[in-house]
Amino acid sequence: MQNARDRLLLAAAEMLDGGGTVSTRAVCERAGVQAPTLYHHFGSKQGLIDAVLNHGFTQYTAVESSGDPLGDLREGWDRHVRFGLEHPSFYGLLYGRAEPGKPCAVTAPAHAALRERFTEAATRGLLKVPADDAAEQVLAANVGVTLTLISRPEPDFALSERVREAALAGVLRTATESPTDRASTALTLRALVADDPGDLTPGERALLGELLDRLAR
Repeated sequence: MQNARDRLLLAAAEMLDGGGTVSTRAVCERAGVQAPTLYHHFGSKQGLIDAVLNHGFTQYTAVESSGDPLGDLREGWDRHVRFGLEHPSFYGLLYGRAEPGKPCAVTAPAHAALRERFTEAATRGLLKVPADDAAEQVLAANVGVTLTLISRPEPDFALSERVREAALAGVLRTATESPTDRASTALTLRALVADDPGDLTPGERALLGELLDRLAR
């Protein structure tokens, strides 16, 4: 039998996924508990909603590297779109409540995972721009196309693929292109040093990283 905390999470998740209004009274009735139990476990109704969103979003961002950065980036994009289409109410809450100057803690893992994939691509000489910039550009495109598809009667997956390839082409070079310019060489070396600092001291790593970042830009 589920404990009270799990019942509250499940009740809120079902109500959010169904597009219904999540009131303290309704979610407690559905979970078979009293309001003080909700406050005990989550502090507030918003705390419960944040816990549901964080749990659901973590499930889709938890993807191990396959060793193929480009393939992982494409799969990550498609998983993001599918998650949004399968859970539009969740997705709307995640990306529809942006506050100026306040990053969303729930979606931060998605950005971090994307940055890791681009850092991996950089170690192979495939990156045209710094990993942070690449992650921000591609995530912005990914969110935009997902919201667009959610709003349509029938999702156009061909549109998602076109936007995906255009976004990736803007930050990645092809495997047959060798990084010959100073900036791309600096990006590759930056990623390699971060992955394997060797005998460099923390101070030396920081100095080298600063120099390589300047060269990369």
